[in-house]
Amino acid sequence: MNAPARLCLIEDDPIMGESLCDRFELEGFGCHWFRQTGEARSALVEQEYAAVISDIRLPDGQGDELFLSLAEQGVPLPPWLFITAYGSVDRAVTVLKSGATDYITKPFDLDALIDKLRILVGPMDKEGEAAGALGVSPTMRRIGRLLPRLAAQAGTILITGESGVGKEAVAREIHRLDPASSDRPFIAVNCGGLTESLLEAELFGHEKGAFTGAVRARPGVFEQADGGTLFLDEVGDMPLVMQVKLLRAIQERQVVRVGGEQPISVNLRLICATHRDLRALVDEGRFREDLYYRIHVIHLRLPPLRERRDDIPWLVRQFLEAFVRATGERKQLPPETEHALMRHDWPGNIRELKHAIERACILSPGETLTREALFDEPLITEGEEGTAGATWTLSEHLQSCERAYIVGALEANGGHVARTAESLGISRKNLWERMKRLGL
Repeated sequence: MNAPARLCLIEDDPIMGESLCDRFELEGFGCHWFRQTGEARSALVEQEYAAVISDIRLPDGQGDELFLSLAEQGVPLPPWLFITAYGSVDRAVTVLKSGATDYITKPFDLDALIDKLRILVGPMDKEGEAAGALGVSPTMRRIGRLLPRLAAQAGTILITGESGVGKEAVAREIHRLDPASSDRPFIAVNCGGLTESLLEAELFGHEKGAFTGAVRARPGVFEQADGGTLFLDEVGDMPLVMQVKLLRAIQERQVVRVGGEQPISVNLRLICATHRDLRALVDEGRFREDLYYRIHVIHLRLPPLRERRDDIPWLVRQFLEAFVRATGERKQLPPETEHALMRHDWPGNIRELKHAIERACILSPGETLTREALFDEPLITEGEEGTAGATWTLSEHLQSCERAYIVGALEANGGHVARTAESLGISRKNLWERMKRLGL
């Protein structure tokens, strides 16, 4: 069992510190609580944390100064959330521009803080292990909780879903979770990208002289994956002749190389994946029914990204962190850019989102990702939305406009709630209620 994700809490108030520690541990997090910046600095240099939650004002210094100092020293820092009173909001906003993740103002909604941590760190299952390797949406969390059982017991699995939804990532996670085979090979093959003759040699291998160019014997992927996992992607595109040979290999757990006669036994987990409707292909005579039932023992359907938008901010964070590791350049996602990401339907799913973030990181000047750099085509402006082809209801459109307007007002006023409320002509209480309703 993996250790719980560990949080670093820097808070001098004994009541708040104890309350937060108790809640974090109830939610399945580990927590180290520090009351001063000095002791927290030593721990952050020497240990790894999944996230830091820090007050701004502390007895021996400022939390934001601790963050900036560690960042300047090149200390690898996890996601960092600041807790601040109204009077320190300007300091929190300033440090966000230097790479901090977010801030929350006192008094704050503890449930909202937990939800934010789950997005940053990944949700916890009942045993305290991170279950967020695939996403934080309810659907992906359910799938994540199921994978350890599949890794321990299932020998044949079918994963379906649109192109780009992460079918191979799920297959790799199943392989990783099996202690009996995680150190053995994971071999992936795209069945739709090879001709029939090449696919046969790729799957089953060939003997020397089996065909022109076969200057030496070569094992196929079934042999290469022996003891581990074989992932056959786009199995729905496989020719019917190859489907017969695949069925025989699955049933007998043996393969015969092209040009050979001797059966070779293999022991592996087989995971097949496709974006096609196999049942429909069976009805059309384009996919063998006996093969369909052979690989349809366990079926996982991965929903498209538009059906699990909660995963979008979580995925974006993974991509941004990968970009920082690769280039050393910090990039930030402003609210209006995140709003554009959440509104887009992502027909190419995770693959499209990843490419959009990579493109935006390269094309955006400075540290802030711009909306224009995310998409190849011009964005629909707020004024153009709701014309032909609109898919939002009027209520959703009005809520979107209200959210964007409040975000703009908050930015113009440096995140200061009282000043923002005054500029909008509403009370601070009214603004807080609107922000809570809109998820700000």
